[in-house]
Amino acid sequence: MIRIFFFLVLFLHGLIHLMGFAKAFKYAEVPQLTGSFSKTSGALWLVAALLFVATGLFFLFKKEAWWMVAVPAVVLSQILIFGQWHDAKFGTIANLIALVGIVLAYGNWNFNTMVSKELAAFLPVEIPARTVLSQEMLAPLPPVVQKWLKRAGVVGKPIVHTAYIRQKGAMRTKPDGGWVPFEAEQWNTVDKPGFIWRTTMQAAPGIAILGRDKYVAGRGNMLIKLLALVPIADAKGPETDQGAMLRNLAEICWMPGAALREYIRWEQIDSLSAKATMTNGSISASGIFRFDAAGDMVSFEARRYYDRKEGATLEDWLVVNTGYGTFEGIRMPVKSEVTWKLKSGDYMWLRLEIVEVGYNDVR
Repeated sequence: MIRIFFFLVLFLHGLIHLMGFAKAFKYAEVPQLTGSFSKTSGALWLVAALLFVATGLFFLFKKEAWWMVAVPAVVLSQILIFGQWHDAKFGTIANLIALVGIVLAYGNWNFNTMVSKELAAFLPVEIPARTVLSQEMLAPLPPVVQKWLKRAGVVGKPIVHTAYIRQKGAMRTKPDGGWVPFEAEQWNTVDKPGFIWRTTMQAAPGIAILGRDKYVAGRGNMLIKLLALVPIADAKGPETDQGAMLRNLAEICWMPGAALREYIRWEQIDSLSAKATMTNGSISASGIFRFDAAGDMVSFEARRYYDRKEGATLEDWLVVNTGYGTFEGIRMPVKSEVTWKLKSGDYMWLRLEIVEVGYNDVR
């Protein structure tokens, strides 16, 4: 509804500018405009009309750069309105509405441009030559991990170097908070472990929260902005690095072949669980993967830093997989719940569903 309203404001505001054009070229009597209009000013009223109509159409068809056309439209329109203030002053209201939209659209464009630049630097230019993962490659791993990888179906499949993962779900920012739906895209690299995650959350009608989480070159950073403009969080530092590494480790369930990489060391605990330790540079983080009798991964648990006003504290962090599916021929968890196991009680903060997975594509 808000989207349609904004489109109508742009489109109808543009059509109203045709009155100035018609008045100047004497195509029609326009009693609403009592001032004098030269043909030059009339041509400018026509240009403003065309710019607003184009802006409205670009907005309606979700062209991200629509605001770039809107800027000259609003500037030109307001200059013309000042010249005919007595009759046209109420057009300023429409220009102010358009200006609000421009500011918000610029924020989204600027945020997405930042992420695009980060992706360009993060993703490899080329994917290494196709190599198939063989049964012999699993030999150094503990039996429980081998069973999981066989169950996942990685044997005989190409080794994964990059992954694209599309997600949806809901999250909340405090134990008693409401659930906020989100959609997200994530890009992973496996040769050099890392990810970039971009999300849009709808906090309320017309109010979006944009987020970007990343783990690149051993460093983590979570950036969240209200309306893509107002920073809500910009977490970085050793605690964030450790948390991002643990997230990267937990998410090898979507790229099972990553379990073979040299930066992950495995220790079998029993027939249904194994400890994994990931090392990247001078930082290491460990967690325990648990499996069912069939070999499916059912959970991951670790000690992860939990942000508090008084400072981050190490707390138990649990990922439980509640559903499985197959993408690119690989069986993997596709539904998960993530919970902080706090002394004050369990705080489930994330419900996640995987809707698309693609491998070895540098898009």
